[in-house]
Amino acid sequence: MLELNPEDFGLKPALATIHCEPDWRWKKRDHPMPNYDLFYVWSGEGTVVLNKQTYQVGKGHCFLFRPGDDTEAIHNPQNPFVLTYIHFDLANEPRLIPGPHRVLSDPISFESLLSRYVRLFLVETYGAETEGKLILKQLMIHLLREEHGESREKEDMNSRRLAETIREIANYIQQHPGEPHTVESLAERAHLSERYFSQKFKQIIGHTVKSYVVHCRIKRAEHLLHFTGLSVTEAAHALGYRDLHYFSRQFKQYTGKNPSEIR
Repeated sequence: MLELNPEDFGLKPALATIHCEPDWRWKKRDHPMPNYDLFYVWSGEGTVVLNKQTYQVGKGHCFLFRPGDDTEAIHNPQNPFVLTYIHFDLANEPRLIPGPHRVLSDPISFESLLSRYVRLFLVETYGAETEGKLILKQLMIHLLREEHGESREKEDMNSRRLAETIREIANYIQQHPGEPHTVESLAERAHLSERYFSQKFKQIIGHTVKSYVVHCRIKRAEHLLHFTGLSVTEAAHALGYRDLHYFSRQFKQYTGKNPSEIR
């Protein structure tokens, strides 16, 4: 839709902002929708049925009905709809087009464009058709921008959840350094595949899973040797090492000292 030439819009005389009467209802048509219809609710509450899918509708809800859609609606007579509808055609099939329903997070600029569009055709205005086509394109861009923002927000939320999960796993390793941690067992704990878990762990924590497990074990070994009086053999066994020489090599590799020097 961003690449759509405004001249592709075919304006229709069916447009208005209306305060619906208490007994208003939009009955299902004998024939499907013949053109596009931008349908925006300023206030009120009710129900819209689009192609057999039901939406509970209130302020800020916007629909873009398409040719061939089956639509019907009803509102609460005690809280009737105030709505704007704009019918239009498109000369060419757009590559991008907004979804059929959206609740606008920032409706002020969108409502300003709607009001401007309707006012253009209240009286004969020079250049109304040209400006109307430009406004319609702006309205479509606004809807697409809202959709893009929502998908980015979902991505950000998923990223935050993933980061929290990985940090919880890192904290678990730190609190239980003596357990026989493996990539497989930790990935299963995180409900992720081994490959994806390993990639994200390195990205978020800054260590591979294996190096972080060793890092936590050696840090704990330093504490045990320095403060608890455990022997090197006892500290190694407490942290899951069965080969004392292997423990000593890893300890020196990470600290630059032999375990006996720390003790």
